[in-house]
Amino acid sequence: MRFRTRARLAVASLLTVAVAIAIPGSVQSASADAGSGGRGGELTVMTQNLYLGSSLDPALVPDQTPEDFVRAVAQIYGTAVFTNFPKRAEAIADTIDAQEPDLIGLQEVTRWIAQPLVAGANPPSYDFLAILQAALQKRGLDYSVAAVSENADIGPAPLVAPGFGCDAFTDPTKPNCVVKLQDRDVILVNDDTAGLVVKDSQSGDYATQQTFPVPSLPGTPPAPPVSFARGWAYIDATYNATKFRFVTTHLEVEGFPTVQEAQAREFLAGPAKTGGAVIATGDFNSDAEPAPTDTNTTTYTDLTKSWFKDAWAVNGGANGDTCCQNSTLTNPVSQLKTRIDLILTHGPVRTQSAEVVNDELISNTPPLWASDHAGVVATLSLPGSSGAN
Repeated sequence: MRFRTRARLAVASLLTVAVAIAIPGSVQSASADAGSGGRGGELTVMTQNLYLGSSLDPALVPDQTPEDFVRAVAQIYGTAVFTNFPKRAEAIADTIDAQEPDLIGLQEVTRWIAQPLVAGANPPSYDFLAILQAALQKRGLDYSVAAVSENADIGPAPLVAPGFGCDAFTDPTKPNCVVKLQDRDVILVNDDTAGLVVKDSQSGDYATQQTFPVPSLPGTPPAPPVSFARGWAYIDATYNATKFRFVTTHLEVEGFPTVQEAQAREFLAGPAKTGGAVIATGDFNSDAEPAPTDTNTTTYTDLTKSWFKDAWAVNGGANGDTCCQNSTLTNPVSQLKTRIDLILTHGPVRTQSAEVVNDELISNTPPLWASDHAGVVATLSLPGSSGAN
C-alpha cells in the first residue's frame, strides 16, 4: 500500500477518534452512515498520450506509389524503434510513482507487431501496455487495466528493415517481414486506493471515422482503406460509496474538423451522458486556447459550453500547453504550444488542483522526452452522494 493511501486512512482514523471523543456513542452511527454511502473524498486523476512513436503521415500521402508506401512503412517503423518506448516508459512510470494517481486515462497505447517471414530476421515488437505495467510493477506500483478501447488495427504491411534482417524483397507477395500497428485507449486503476471500486466498464468506437486509401502492391489484392477507428472507454465506479463515471477518449486530429466535431457530439451524447459525476480525460485534439489567427475546431467549445468544466480553469490564465514535441523526440527545446490534453468534469465534482507533467527533458540523448505530449494530473473532490447515477 502506497504512502498517500496510508495517509488517507490515518486521517480518517484520527477523525473517527476525534468524533468519538467529542460525541460519545457517535462512532457506531457514523459507521452506519458510511455503509449507506455519502462519504465522497478526493481523487487524483491523470491523462497521458503515450505517443505511438512515429508520425504516420509518410504513409498517408495521397496517390503515392506502392514503392513509396513501402518506404514510408520502413520510415515509420524505424522511427518507432528509435523513439524507444521502453526508455520513455521508465520516465512515465517515474511520474506516476511521484503523483500516485488513483485513475489514469491513456491514449496511443500502441502495439507494434513485427513478424519475420524468413529465417534470421528479428524485428522487435512492442506492447506499450505491457512495457508500462512492467515499469510500474518495478516501482512497487499496482495498477490494473479496468477498460480498453481497441481502436486502429492497421496491417500487416511489408516491412523493409535491413538492420533486423528484413531485407528488400523482389517478389511483392513475399516480403521478408511484415508489421502491424494496433492502437488502444486504456484506463488504469490504482489497486492501492482504498474505497475505490469499479462496478462496470464499457468501450466502443465512434460511428464517424476518417479513412485513408492505401496503395496495393503489384500482384496483391486491392487494399481496403484504413481508419484509426477512434473510440472511448469508461468505468462506472464508486469512491467511498460516491458514484461516478471515468472516461477516456482520443478524438480525430484537427486536420479533419468535421470528423472530430462529429466524434465530440457522439462523445457528449454517449459515454459522457450519464447522471451524477463524470470525469473525462483524453487527447481531444482541439486547442483549448487557440491564438486569434488559428483556425480551430469547435470541439473544445462544444464540450465545455453546457456540459463539462475544464479542470485546468483552477489555474486561471496559467499556461498549460501539452502538445507537441517533434516526431523523433529530438528537439532540445520544448515545442509544446497547444492545450489539447484535458481533464473535464461534470456534476458534483470540484477541482482542487491541476498541473502539467512529463513536460521536461528526460535524457541528454534521444529520445529527449517521455512523449510528444505532456500529461495532466488533477486532484478532484467528489462530494458525498447517496443518489444513483
